[in-house]
Amino acid sequence: MLRSALSLMAGLVTWVLAASLLNRLLRAGLDGYALAEPSLTFTLTMQCARLLVGGLSSLATGWVVGRVQPARPRLAWIAGGIILVIFVPVHYGLWDRFPVWYHLTFLLSIVPLVATGGWLTRASH
Repeated sequence: MLRSALSLMAGLVTWVLAASLLNRLLRAGLDGYALAEPSLTFTLTMQCARLLVGGLSSLATGWVVGRVQPARPRLAWIAGGIILVIFVPVHYGLWDRFPVWYHLTFLLSIVPLVATGGWLTRASH
């Protein structure tokens, strides 16, 4: 039980750290991103890059959850559900700032990508 809780905590921390690191890379490497970020006035390329950040962060989360507690593959699904619950109100508050496809792509991909990250740890053994 303790290892499962640690697995979930490690996964959630991983999501935050991965997203933060990758977002810093966007600021440094994508022209105009740092200027657009405060006002959320992103171009299509920037929006796609942000979705990629979310996707990679979700995969990393599942991978960490699966590595910490490989005996409980459903934990990756639970971690994905927790992240989804956290982000639904965030995206609800930003609904008018982004196109519907952006919100739906982000929200609908979280759980399957976290689960896929967990599966990747099992597939590599």
